[in-house]
Amino acid sequence: MLSCLSLVINNMPPKKRPIAVPSNGGVAKRKRTTATASGATKSAASTKSKKSTSAVSTSISKNNPLYDEFISLLSKPQYKGRGIANSSLKSHFDTRYAQLVPIINELTRASRLTMSKGTSLTNPDETEVYFSLLTAEEATKLQGLDAQSKMVYQVIETSGNKGIWTVDIRVQTNIQQTALTKIFKQLETRRLIKPIKAVTAKTKKLYMLYDLTPAKEITGGPWYSDFEFDHEFIAELRNFILMCIKRMNGGYGVGNGVTLKQIVNKMIQANVSRVQLSLEEVQQLLQTLALDYLVEQRGVTENGEALFVAAKPITTCDFGWWDVLSPDFHFRAMRFEDDVCLSAHEPHHHS
Repeated sequence: MLSCLSLVINNMPPKKRPIAVPSNGGVAKRKRTTATASGATKSAASTKSKKSTSAVSTSISKNNPLYDEFISLLSKPQYKGRGIANSSLKSHFDTRYAQLVPIINELTRASRLTMSKGTSLTNPDETEVYFSLLTAEEATKLQGLDAQSKMVYQVIETSGNKGIWTVDIRVQTNIQQTALTKIFKQLETRRLIKPIKAVTAKTKKLYMLYDLTPAKEITGGPWYSDFEFDHEFIAELRNFILMCIKRMNGGYGVGNGVTLKQIVNKMIQANVSRVQLSLEEVQQLLQTLALDYLVEQRGVTENGEALFVAAKPITTCDFGWWDVLSPDFHFRAMRFEDDVCLSAHEPHHHS
């Protein structure tokens, strides 16, 4: 490949000059003035070479439409992480592909470009080179890392706050597990990534960027503690909400009702939760109370907010289970503890 070939040529060590040996077999002596002049000449040549390289590097990226097009292409979301295949570059740039060599070399020297091997897009049985672009900030973070480590970092970065399984990283990067384990350790030591566990699969390990907070789908949100469903914490919150609704309405089944926001404000004032709960999370608790027939909705406010009251306790009637076996059970009148009476003609069922 052109870029790889150019990199190899540029990085080849210079050939050593043969040491001249005098014909008399003695040791050749160099004058100090000559050595100084020679060193000055080499230093001047080195400085000139560096300035020349810097000038070429600047000229490549400055006011170069091909450079801008290359950066724009690799910055697309679909090429974030694994990168773009060499075959795709050839197809996109066509006859201009050979002109990418100095651009690729410049970006590689600046740690802005990484190269890795992956499955070919045209032939699954073959491998080809993939190019991946790093931002200036990423290049600073990953300075000193090899191409494989940078690629692993980028793959983990694309997973966001949901993380990515180690198996998926190995598949996407095509790196052997032994080498991958060393890369993980290196990135963890530099605090670039961190391992996390999900409540849905405690034995599997995920990785995500060090500075990110895991998503609720991974940690389970406030309802989980150390990857275990916290029944006691939820029961305490439910009891507080039920007590709050009952007191604010003046009893069971009475009052105008309270809104979700009023309940949340009471919970904040009482400091009953060890973590700050959102409106959606408090609403989830309300829904569980409604499903247990402990809370019911009673109308809405002018702004369309639901009003909740504490539901009346379920009452029992004054007959035993053996009465249900009687053939005329459906034709009897039933009286409940709160003096509510169902006459014989009213439909009533038993379970």
